[in-house]
Amino acid sequence: MAAQVGFSGVDLTLIATSISEMARNIAVYAGEGEIVLDAIQNDSKRGIMVIARDEGPGIPDLERAMQDGFSTGKSLGLGLPGAKRLMDSFEVASQAGKGTSVTMKKWVR
Repeated sequence: MAAQVGFSGVDLTLIATSISEMARNIAVYAGEGEIVLDAIQNDSKRGIMVIARDEGPGIPDLERAMQDGFSTGKSLGLGLPGAKRLMDSFEVASQAGKGTSVTMKKWVR
């Protein structure tokens, strides 16, 4: 889908890496969830929106989870902050016991 929107080269890798990080978080922390992709447009800009959501335990300390190196599992703690750096916009909402939703956007340059 990203290639059809107009992304190429490195941007395709950045998008795939971000999606992979979100899928890993869903699998490890929530067990199941979904990732929805959508082609988007804003005036003359084209891009892709990725929504990753689950109904898992949520993220108890979101501010801390967005810091490089913090992990409640046995990872490097780069997933959420890394994906944020790779995409053009990144929003996360999480509520204990209700789950987490991450919305990321990348625009074709």
